[in-house]
Amino acid sequence: MGISGLDDILGGGLTPRRMYLIEGEPGTGKTTIGLQFLLEGLDIGEPGLFVTLAESSQELRDSASSHGWALKNLNLYDLVNLEAVEPDSQYVMFHPAEVELGQITRAVMAEVERTKPVRIVFDSLSDLRLMAQDALRYRRQILALKYFFMERGCTVLLLDENTNRNPDLQLRSIVHGVISLEHLAPEYGDERRRLRVLKVRGTRFRGGYHDFKIVRGGVTVFPRLIATEHPGDFERAPVSSGLARLDHLLGGGLERGLSSLLTGPAGSGKSSIATLFAFSAAGRGEKSAIFTFDESRATYLARCAGLGMNIAEPVADGRIILQQVDPAELSPGEFSHAIRHAVEKLGVRLIVLDSLNGYMNAMSEERFMVLHLHEMLSYLGQQGVMTLLLLEQHGLLSPAVQGAVNASYLADAIIMLRYFESGGELRRAISVVKKRTGRHERTIHELQLSSMGLSIEDAMPNFAGILPGMPGLS
Repeated sequence: MGISGLDDILGGGLTPRRMYLIEGEPGTGKTTIGLQFLLEGLDIGEPGLFVTLAESSQELRDSASSHGWALKNLNLYDLVNLEAVEPDSQYVMFHPAEVELGQITRAVMAEVERTKPVRIVFDSLSDLRLMAQDALRYRRQILALKYFFMERGCTVLLLDENTNRNPDLQLRSIVHGVISLEHLAPEYGDERRRLRVLKVRGTRFRGGYHDFKIVRGGVTVFPRLIATEHPGDFERAPVSSGLARLDHLLGGGLERGLSSLLTGPAGSGKSSIATLFAFSAAGRGEKSAIFTFDESRATYLARCAGLGMNIAEPVADGRIILQQVDPAELSPGEFSHAIRHAVEKLGVRLIVLDSLNGYMNAMSEERFMVLHLHEMLSYLGQQGVMTLLLLEQHGLLSPAVQGAVNASYLADAIIMLRYFESGGELRRAISVVKKRTGRHERTIHELQLSSMGLSIEDAMPNFAGILPGMPGLS
C-alpha cells in the first residue's frame, strides 16, 4: 500500500485485483490513506484513478499539497461536478436526488475504460448508499462494480463513512478485506487514532488495534508489538555499571536481556544509577537510549554533569540517545515503535525508562498498560537488551513502597533505594532485594552522591528498619 506499518500488519500488503473497504468517521484519515495508496502505485509504474463524490478535485489537490504531494500524474475523476456525468446539464453541483445511481456507475466504468488504471480509490460510498435508497439495489451496484474492476485487473479501495457503531455488514461481506479506522479524543493531550484489520480473505494478518498518526507526508502506522515475532540469539553476559562496589552488590553486575527495577523516593539516586550504566556502556563503545518523562533534556544533562558524569559528549556522538518524551502526545504504539527503532536501527543495547510513573501517567486513559509493558520487556529481553525501569515511591519518607504500577513481578532484578536519618543528616541507602539469575549481596549500604560521582560505602550492620522507612539502631 506504500504505508510500511500497514503493509506489515497486512502480512506484506494487499492482494492485487481485489476490492477492499476502509471505513471510519470523518477525519480518521481515509482519504489520506487512499492518496498514499495511489501515489505508491505511480512510483512503481501502476497508474491510478481517484473517483470522488465527496470532495472536488481542487480540494483534493489542496489536501495533498499540505503533505508535500503533487497529483499532476494522478487521474482525478470529479463527480462532485454534475458536468462529469451529464455534459448538457445546467446544474453545477451533484445532488443524489437528481441523477440516477446507474448513471454514476456507468460514468465510473467509462472513465476506467478510458484511463485503464491499476489502482482505484472510490470516495465515498456514503453517497452511493443514499442514492440507492434500497439495500438490494445498493448491493447489486457494488457487486457490478466489483466484478467490472476485477475483470480489468484493478485493485480498489472503497472509502466509507460508516462507523463501528453502525457497520455495513452487507458491504463487509462483499469486499476482500476491511480496515476500520477510529479517532479518539482523550480528556487532555493530542488526539489519537488507531486502526484494526477486520478481515482479509486468504491472508494471515496481525489482528487487534494499532496506533497511527497523520503527519506531513501521510499516515504513519505503528504495528502492535508482539514479542514472539522477534526471536533473538545473544550471549547472556554480565554488564558492568563502571562502579566496582555496585557490581559486587549485584553479584557481578546486571545481565544482558534482563529487566531491572530501581525503586525509591524522589532524589534517592535512581536516575543517577541508571545513567551510570549508560555512561559506562558508552565508554565501552555501546549504545544506550534514555527515555525521560519527568525531566527536560537540559536538566538531565546538567544534573549528570554535577555528578561528574559528562554525558554531553556521548549524547552528541550518538552513543547515548537522550529522548525527552512529551507525556500528552504519546500513544503506546508510537512508544513501542521508538523502542524498536532504537534497538533494530540504531543498535541500542541498554534502555532506560525514566520513569514508569511518567510512562503510566502519559497513557492514563489507556487500558491494559501493564500488558503493553510486559510485551515490550519480553521483546527487549529476546533482543539481548538490558532494561532499567525507574519507579518512584509516592511520598518522600513513606513507610511503604507505593508506585503507579506493581511492576515488581516483571523485573528480573530489583534495586531498592531509601532515605534514612543519622546524626541529624538525611542519607541514602541502597540494597538489592531480588535477582533471578544468581546470587547478590544482601547487605544494606550507604549510597553517596557528590560532584565526584557515586560511591557505595561499607555495609551498615548497626542499623535496622531502613527498608520499611523506620530506621533505628539494632
